Amino acid sequence: MANPIQFIQQVRTEVGKVVWPTKREVALTTVMVFVLAALTATFFSLVDMGIRFGLSEILHAFN
Repeated sequence: MANPIQFIQQVRTEVGKVVWPTKREVALTTVMVFVLAALTATFFSLVDMGIRFGLSEILHAFN
């Protein structure tokens, strides 16, 4: 079993090795997430409308 003090020292050492992103990198990736989410939402909305239109045409053909 590890000594709690050694554990905390090891955690601090490992956290010191982490390379944190800059504000610019965070801003760019955030913008990219929003852009890709908007594109994905648009794509699936168009697919949904196409399927809905196709199904309604098929159902009206049998009516």
